[in-house]
Amino acid sequence: MASDARVSGPRLSALVVARDEAAQLAACLACLGFADEIVVVLDRCTDASRAIVEPLGGRVIEGEWPIEGDRRNAGIEACTGDWIVEIDADERPPRALGEEIRATIAIATPGYFLVPFENYVGRRLIRYGWGASWGVNAAPRLFSKGAKRWGPQRVHPRLELQGPARRLTTPIAHHVDQDISDMLARLDRYSTARARDLREAGAIGSLPDNVRRFFSRFFKCYVWRKGYREGAWGFLIALMAGLYPLVSHLKARLEGD
Repeated sequence: MASDARVSGPRLSALVVARDEAAQLAACLACLGFADEIVVVLDRCTDASRAIVEPLGGRVIEGEWPIEGDRRNAGIEACTGDWIVEIDADERPPRALGEEIRATIAIATPGYFLVPFENYVGRRLIRYGWGASWGVNAAPRLFSKGAKRWGPQRVHPRLELQGPARRLTTPIAHHVDQDISDMLARLDRYSTARARDLREAGAIGSLPDNVRRFFSRFFKCYVWRKGYREGAWGFLIALMAGLYPLVSHLKARLEGD
């Protein structure tokens, strides 16, 4: 599936980790022709994901990984490239990013690069307000083999990064949610997974602390990260960012497995 536009130099792997993302995979993989190989990790998929990936030239790794960090680490280990670019199924790296990546790794020393995002809800580009575990403006997505490892959490795993941090300039288009219902469903999924992590770690915390976190996270997204510039959408994103730790705490405290 590699593009004729590839240049000689370090070998580049593109890694996609997905669970029941058949509706997104073809469009995602079509953007990855700048890579020397494409590795797709399919976690407990019950849809047509495999049938979509193989004709497009991706190498499929199938399995069952309840922990997000574990399945992402399995994908990293399966990659054979000197450098890895990690892409989610709802992301679309433009051709210009592929060109920037190839030019960058041709001369870069080992380490990692932050890649910026343009975050969309539906067709609306929302530039401001992301953060506090509810969307990011950049993430370490390009890294040399061995420079990145995910932690053992179900949602928002911690990262272990090696080497100098640098930054690319071309953003990935990230289609975060389709609409408000999709956003609320994501809050439910994320908070359920986070609640399990909290219970297992024995770190549920207190209700007053998480109420304070609601207000501090809302303020961070709406004011400090300028979510107010997005109008009602910025308010909604700040609300989700504040609710995430509070709802996670309440699920960990009031619900069992």
